[in-house]
Amino acid sequence: MKENDCIQMLLETGIVQEKERWILEMIRPERLMRLFQVLNQRTRYISVLLEAVDDGHNQAAVLRTADAFGIQNISVVTGNQPFEPSKKITQGAHKWLTIKKKPDLQTAVKDLKSEGYQIYATYLGDGAVPVEEIDLSRPTVLIFGNEHKGISEEAANLADGKFYIPMYGFVQSFNISVAAALALQEVTKRARKTAKERYYLTDKEKRELYLEWILKTLRPQTRKRVQKRLEMSKQSLANLDSSNHRLTG
Repeated sequence: MKENDCIQMLLETGIVQEKERWILEMIRPERLMRLFQVLNQRTRYISVLLEAVDDGHNQAAVLRTADAFGIQNISVVTGNQPFEPSKKITQGAHKWLTIKKKPDLQTAVKDLKSEGYQIYATYLGDGAVPVEEIDLSRPTVLIFGNEHKGISEEAANLADGKFYIPMYGFVQSFNISVAAALALQEVTKRARKTAKERYYLTDKEKRELYLEWILKTLRPQTRKRVQKRLEMSKQSLANLDSSNHRLTG
């Protein structure tokens, strides 16, 4: 697709506006289209909460899996180690995700529930349902816990429900990265069918995220210049609104 055709198509969708054309002209059409294609498969209907996952390789593996299945939001509560996912494992996936670090589990769960989510935690004890039986009629967050201890008792108590991945061998649990991959494949597949259009981002969310992504795809120095110009534009608009208010007020 030629540059002008690509930009015109994006303008017609409403993802970007005419006043932002100059930014799009800095990026190859193939890149713009790739970002647009991925954007249209993104979801916040399913989300992930990591509780005290300490290993950087495991942190990275979950982020890469989330990106692969189109999940946008990841909440993080750190444990004994900082949240520093291995960039060799993420392969750049982390920069396209919305990662929210929370000070503690209670705050994380409270914030998620205020956004309309139900919380399901991985759990091997009584009361847990197989992952394929999770009710996905509502936006859902899956909690994955520490590599060795699993989720905390606090997480188990705060969750709306608990789930497990059926196993038929001698081992009792999967590595967290494997558990996340299996669980997210199952819930995203079913949620698409259950939630239908509600599964995907709203037009407003798509626009905000696309602008964020196209800035990230620019080289650092170019990005700084673009951000500065955008900030100046916002200031000018704010001053204009203020002047109009004084004239009409």
